[in-house]
Amino acid sequence: MGNKKKILIVEDDKDINRTLEIFVSDLGYEPLIAYNGMDGIYKAKTQNPDLIILDLMIPKLSGEDLCRELKLSDEYKHIPVIMLTAKDTDADRIIERVIGADIYMFKPCDLDQLESNIISLLKKN
Repeated sequence: MGNKKKILIVEDDKDINRTLEIFVSDLGYEPLIAYNGMDGIYKAKTQNPDLIILDLMIPKLSGEDLCRELKLSDEYKHIPVIMLTAKDTDADRIIERVIGADIYMFKPCDLDQLESNIISLLKKN
């Protein structure tokens, strides 16, 4: 896949994961797939993605913990994270800011807005 930017999708819902995989691929990026937090952190550290789309509630290591671990690491903190969640409370938004997610989107997310966010974050890196 050469010089395509890589986007890691960490989402345990197989249908949502597949939709995001197709979406990212159609945008011209190389999708990397993980279905749980442990696989997600492994792929983040070994595949060097340019951006991560991360579900908050995933098995084996929560999206919150995965994001926090990456953002506290000098080696990985540069990777932008778009956090996806079904939660929609003020407390949850505050938590996401504290753990370092770059953008917080609610499910079901607007794909046009997701595309815009991806482009914006990748331009910064």
